[in-house]
Amino acid sequence: MRKIYLDQASTTFPKPSQVPEAMYQYMTENGMNINRGGYGDAYSAEDMVLETREQLCELFHFEQCENVIFTPNITTSLNLILKGFLQSGDHVLVSSMEHNAVMRPLRQLENKGVSFDRIPCTGEGELMISEMEKLLRPQTRAVVMLHASNVCGTVMPAKQVGQFCRDHGLKFILDTAQTAGVLPVDMEKMHVDVLAFTGHKGLLGPQGTGGFLCREDMVSLMDPLISGGTGSISHTEEIPEFMPDRFEPGTQNLPGIAGLHAALGYLKETGIGTIYEKEMQLTGTFLEALRELENMHLKDGTAPLRIVGKRNLQDRTAVVSILPLGQDPARVAYELDEKYGIMTRVGLHCAPSAHKTLGTYPTGTIRFAFGHTNTMEDVEAAARALQELLV
Repeated sequence: MRKIYLDQASTTFPKPSQVPEAMYQYMTENGMNINRGGYGDAYSAEDMVLETREQLCELFHFEQCENVIFTPNITTSLNLILKGFLQSGDHVLVSSMEHNAVMRPLRQLENKGVSFDRIPCTGEGELMISEMEKLLRPQTRAVVMLHASNVCGTVMPAKQVGQFCRDHGLKFILDTAQTAGVLPVDMEKMHVDVLAFTGHKGLLGPQGTGGFLCREDMVSLMDPLISGGTGSISHTEEIPEFMPDRFEPGTQNLPGIAGLHAALGYLKETGIGTIYEKEMQLTGTFLEALRELENMHLKDGTAPLRIVGKRNLQDRTAVVSILPLGQDPARVAYELDEKYGIMTRVGLHCAPSAHKTLGTYPTGTIRFAFGHTNTMEDVEAAARALQELLV
């Protein structure tokens, strides 16, 4: 049975061949640490890391490559940002669609005197910008928001939110887990103060890579949560004030960064616009098939499924969730894999607030997420399988 991977929002697969090749080459031909060794191979590894910072600056329209910080993943990045920046008495705004990578750190910080309010979203996951002004307090310091939902693919109006933050003297912290490498992200035009990214999704790199890009005026406002050896100013036990050392202690995932370096090269060569166009073609075909299924009626007069979120291609990514009606989503997802080889993600997707907004809590949904390596045959196979299982 042919396996069909439709869980690209969790991690993209397969990766471009350049990615494992670069990682293998680093491990077998270099393997050195940076900021430690005073020899040519160590300097070569350092050049590769610097080039990767520069690639990320180019991708996100950011000028200070020393302010590109590498972390193991975007969850670590968001924890470092939120816990390093927010203090007792501070208040922030978040969307009602947030992932637990934002909400759980905020819940922890709540115990230390930080508060938050949720900006309401529609039943399709669209941000209600008009409600933001009402939620402001004198203590509001920032808006923390995902760029697109990992549950239903709805894209948030980051540019308008960034302008709102600038107009009201707030910091804008943007989670690009679902959009980096998929949609254009311009820190300047969007007025983003800190951008968090992960390497293994739309950027097509390996797991264990991620980071954040931080404007200079934010550096002194964020306390480093992790400290240790950096290979710099080793005569003192104080944390370096300069970047990137201020937030990059210890040994980095250099094989992973080598893979990310190769992935970013592939993205530039291929073009994220080309990738997005392919993904939208697949998504459009799948949505059309889902709408046909939704309009069918079972013997009891009910529809077999509900499309969750936006029903068209406007302001969305290639993430589509469905709610089977009258059947357990977990059972349907199991049968998709067991009988048809179709791999999806089922449940609450680490985003209970989003599911409450979308009306799918606590059941959750089955999520289909397409990538540019998927084919129209994959989409058609998924649609056929759903029809056989649900109708």
